[in-house]
Amino acid sequence: MTFSDLFSSKNISISFKDFLVLTKFRLSLSVVFSSVAGYLLAVEKVDYSIILLLFLGGCFTVGASNAFNQWLEKDLDAKMSRTQNRPLPQKRITSFMAIVVASFMAVMGCMTLYLINLYTALLALLSIIIYLLVYTPLKTKTPLAVFFGAFPGAIPFMLGWVAGTENFGIEAGTLFAIQFFWQFPHFWSIAWIADADYKKAGFRLLPTGKRDSGTVFQIVFYTLWMIIISALPATNYTGELQLSYVGLGIIVLMGLCVLYYALKLMSNPITSQAKPLIRICIAYITMLQLTFVIDKFVTQ
Repeated sequence: MTFSDLFSSKNISISFKDFLVLTKFRLSLSVVFSSVAGYLLAVEKVDYSIILLLFLGGCFTVGASNAFNQWLEKDLDAKMSRTQNRPLPQKRITSFMAIVVASFMAVMGCMTLYLINLYTALLALLSIIIYLLVYTPLKTKTPLAVFFGAFPGAIPFMLGWVAGTENFGIEAGTLFAIQFFWQFPHFWSIAWIADADYKKAGFRLLPTGKRDSGTVFQIVFYTLWMIIISALPATNYTGELQLSYVGLGIIVLMGLCVLYYALKLMSNPITSQAKPLIRICIAYITMLQLTFVIDKFVTQ
């Protein structure tokens, strides 16, 4: 292939719909929501220019990670029902175009976040590196991939705090821990449903490698830790990150709802019991972040 062939219209074309699928735009929005929530918790006076930079930088960096991931796993995606219609397995876009899109978004994401501060950009870069060079290759080798994948997944909430303070204190660590432990019941409930499909691609993402009592026990175990860590800001041991007793009550109640569905899966470990657990996990992290932010501005 010549240089001119490489940049032919066939190689560099991509539809808007395929761009959204390649970059998982809806997932990017959830990441942006987390980072903005972390920022609002960190500052006394809101700078809307930073919120805009967080929005753009978050969309760019998450989009880059997803595009690189789909390029690396295009052959594996072709084997699974849930991913075989993505643009790369269906050859609606070329590998070259996917790399171009991913590289451009990675550079733009880090540059955009650098305008906030250096630490925010470095966190974004670290997230991309762990996601692609640690989590992605480990998915076909060990269930521990989920543990390593939880690190980049937990960075956005913390990243928002760092964007507002340039500080990695107990507050940022607590926000990171909340989202870190939340990912286990959330992701394993997804993996429970998609286990057979994942195995077509050689992925072993459940903690024991299969849908059994050991996996469900770990879902319940990490759910309990999620609730405990989410409640820590009400103890006054997390620095400037604090939570009123009203906020604590709301968060514990929501956590108990997650625990309820995790225990239902434990008592009746079938696929249909995992579906409501996915939904309640998504509702939990969204409502938790909203509760923290509202609680701060109402009680301060």
